[in-house]
Amino acid sequence: MIPLASPLAQYRSHAVAIDDAIRRVLDSGQYILGHDVERFEGAFADFCGTVHAIGVNSGTDALALALRALDIGAGHEVITVSHTALATAAAIFETGATPVLVDVDPRNRTIDIAGIEAAVTPRSRAIVPVHIDGQAVEMDAVLAIAKRHGLKVIEDCAQAAGGRYQGRRLGALGDAGCFSFYPTKNLGAIGDGGMVVSSDPSLAGRVRRLRQYGWDERRRTNEAGFNSRLDALQAAILLAKLPRLDEANERRVAIARRYASGLAGLPLTLPAIRPGGEHVFHHYAVECDESQALFRYLAGRDIGAAACHRLPVHRHDGYATRVIVPPAGLPVTESLAARVLGLPIYPELNDADADRVVAAVRAFFTSGR
Repeated sequence: MIPLASPLAQYRSHAVAIDDAIRRVLDSGQYILGHDVERFEGAFADFCGTVHAIGVNSGTDALALALRALDIGAGHEVITVSHTALATAAAIFETGATPVLVDVDPRNRTIDIAGIEAAVTPRSRAIVPVHIDGQAVEMDAVLAIAKRHGLKVIEDCAQAAGGRYQGRRLGALGDAGCFSFYPTKNLGAIGDGGMVVSSDPSLAGRVRRLRQYGWDERRRTNEAGFNSRLDALQAAILLAKLPRLDEANERRVAIARRYASGLAGLPLTLPAIRPGGEHVFHHYAVECDESQALFRYLAGRDIGAAACHRLPVHRHDGYATRVIVPPAGLPVTESLAARVLGLPIYPELNDADADRVVAAVRAFFTSGR
């Protein structure tokens, strides 16, 4: 079986460093926050090129805490996309704000810049651009709109750890960047975890307080907070893996190039790479009219594939009545939902298995089925 992603293979490729890190934490007796979390926060801030990094329980919590730290809540609107994981909208709901969903551009599948401008109202407070699948958003344009309208920018980097735009790491471009360390992510924990990065000391300090009940250094509060702490075991595991993140992303890019070469000429739309961006291929998502049939064909040949974001946010029953959608709808998002399919991609995928995926996809289109 060739899985879509393989946290087990990733563990095995880092097993010595991870096992040593786990033993060190277990022997330390300090399992929540503490020295190991501080070390990882410092290393991750350096990696991203920000001054601060605050470890939290998940990528969803990272977004919610960053929004809360910027005083975004009930009565406010936050502009984002429907072509994303539900976590993006769930975090906005958690603050009491309303997600305003705009379409994505068909080539890069990231937030449509004209759609942002059209979505701004007097209630708008922030933009959450999503670096979907590892593809960088056109951040210069997003930041220009935000500056013009006095909006905050919180980057959703859950699928893009290590990516860059115009030479800068994703997460360091807006007011805050939010990361998920879910096990399948480019930098994955063995459990859950998240991070908020920022160079704004006020925002970072408030996130740090909010993640633990609102406590200050004397364990006193001026506002209610949450329990969203990154535990020491996950921090130590992530710190052990961080030095090889760029190498792992380079391998993802190499697999993506292999796919692009092998799948050329088929009735597929392959992922684009934005000029000025460095795609880190959390997903290798292709588009085709027969995506469901291709999914079944690959499954029958023990190849894992996934319908990436097949049900966009505004089509979920629990979310549909709580979001704002433009009068013209979200036609590109709807099209992607019906057509996108993710192929296996992870650093430990070898060339022979990548070629097997290519051969199976080619056979689907040439066999007559």
